[in-house]
Amino acid sequence: MRDLHQGSETFLIPGPWDVASARVFESLGFQALATTSGGLAYSLGKLDGEVTLEEKVVHCRALAEATQIPITADLENGYFHHPEGVAETIRRISETGVVGGSIEDWSGEGIYDFNHAVERIEAAVEAARSLDFPFAVIGRCENLLRKQNDMDDTIRRLQAYEAAGVDVLFAPGLRTVEEVKAVVDEINTPLSVVAMSPDLSVAKLAEAGARRVSIGGAMAMAAYAALIEGALEMKKQGTFDWMKKLSSENAIEPLLT
Repeated sequence: MRDLHQGSETFLIPGPWDVASARVFESLGFQALATTSGGLAYSLGKLDGEVTLEEKVVHCRALAEATQIPITADLENGYFHHPEGVAETIRRISETGVVGGSIEDWSGEGIYDFNHAVERIEAAVEAARSLDFPFAVIGRCENLLRKQNDMDDTIRRLQAYEAAGVDVLFAPGLRTVEEVKAVVDEINTPLSVVAMSPDLSVAKLAEAGARRVSIGGAMAMAAYAALIEGALEMKKQGTFDWMKKLSSENAIEPLLT
């Protein structure tokens, strides 16, 4: 994972929501994975933000044991508000087999105060550096995603997380190539970008300076959208046209063997 982030090429890191999706991504040749908090929550019949630390530990261990490629985990706000709890989360997750995790500055109700947000990231970095293997800490700024459209504050926070020693920076909510470039121009740490529009591409984001490109829970949502569409067709029309989309080309069995 460290080599991927420190390399010169932008890489795509999809988001599995269960063991099967993780193994499919691996079988298709992706080099690394990043768990999705929303995708995991949906698979448990919960809403994003309702997953517990214990459930995340079980999830991360299952994915790590089922695959051979490096995985980073979406750790939301670290499951604790105070820095000591965030550090403990890093230590707990590091025991599952994943090799990195993101800590965001969204409390669940609002953006953490700047100084408190930095202290939380510092605690995460300190915990990661105490481990006996490289564990990537991803400092995540949430304000753009939470409709607080302050690019100056986004850059200020990312620079502070960079100074705290994170391995990767992440600001979900960057929606254009121009916004990505504006951030890259102000930092020196690799930037992770989530693709939030079909108008974007890995090539465009790479040109803007993004080091890795994730998809968050979008593919999990696409899978559930297909489920809902097929289920509604059966219920309302009594037909099975959705089966026409199935073929040997999209069979899952070969990818799980």
